[in-house]
Amino acid sequence: MKLTLSTSPHIRGNFRINRIMLDVIIALIPALVVGTVVLGIRALLVTAVSVVSAVGFEALWCLITRKKQTVTDGSAAVTGLLLALTLPASVPLWQVVVGSFFAIIVIKALFGGLGQNVFNPALAARAFMMLIFPVGITRYPGLDGVTSATPLHQMVMPATPDESILDMFLGKCPGSIGEISALALLLGGAYLCIRRVISPRIPLAYIGTLAVLSLVFYKTDNALIWSAYSVLSGGLMLGAIFMATDYVTSPVTPYGQILYGIGCGALTLIFRYFGLFPEGVTYAILLMNLTVWIIDRYTGFARFGTKKGGKKQ
Repeated sequence: MKLTLSTSPHIRGNFRINRIMLDVIIALIPALVVGTVVLGIRALLVTAVSVVSAVGFEALWCLITRKKQTVTDGSAAVTGLLLALTLPASVPLWQVVVGSFFAIIVIKALFGGLGQNVFNPALAARAFMMLIFPVGITRYPGLDGVTSATPLHQMVMPATPDESILDMFLGKCPGSIGEISALALLLGGAYLCIRRVISPRIPLAYIGTLAVLSLVFYKTDNALIWSAYSVLSGGLMLGAIFMATDYVTSPVTPYGQILYGIGCGALTLIFRYFGLFPEGVTYAILLMNLTVWIIDRYTGFARFGTKKGGKKQ
């Protein structure tokens, strides 16, 4: 008899990896379309380079290590797409390739492949690029193609952004390719929830926590307006809906997902208020990735003969 050992959870279902990844790609299309229309055709070029290089690095790794090709599962394409959407349209293309290499080879492949990585590959790559290419990924072209301050940069002053809340909701503002339109991201998130690819627990807990904390710790004369801008600015929507819900790097238990989302929201506010950079989504999610194992351990159902946390009765 042959026994196969793998990491938990051991759940059978009708979902297939390539089907899930296709749903994620479909859900990201509205954000990509808005980014391309607002920021220009170069946004599409950056996305293409990111996706192609990510898929290429995965295929090359499988070839070198003589492993079964995994590019058909779509995970590399999704990583490349997510990475591109976190970047400005003006980023040098060779830097995009470096980011894809770091995401696929360093964060995914060297950790054992899909399902074994501790960090979200796209966000880890963005954090890496922020360290070594800070200028390349912090110049955001606006609607006229001229580099300008993003709404989040203006909030650091502190001041309310020049753009209206409606403009930020629709995507008429400078920023990364996939983060400028909250409407497009919410449509994608709704699609994933309807398809049952993700649960709304993490996004709601994440966005709700930041919204509430922004109401309490507001910096202008109107707490409600400040909270609305905090939710709509930066990569919050993209991170909460598409990054924090990553199967591999997020909790599997319902209570754990809520706790995880609350932690992401609280850390995002802390990084935005006290960090060197105005955006805190990337580092908030990456830090919470490290806590997933302990969250699952103490929020899951106890196995027979044990208490929560794995201790024997």
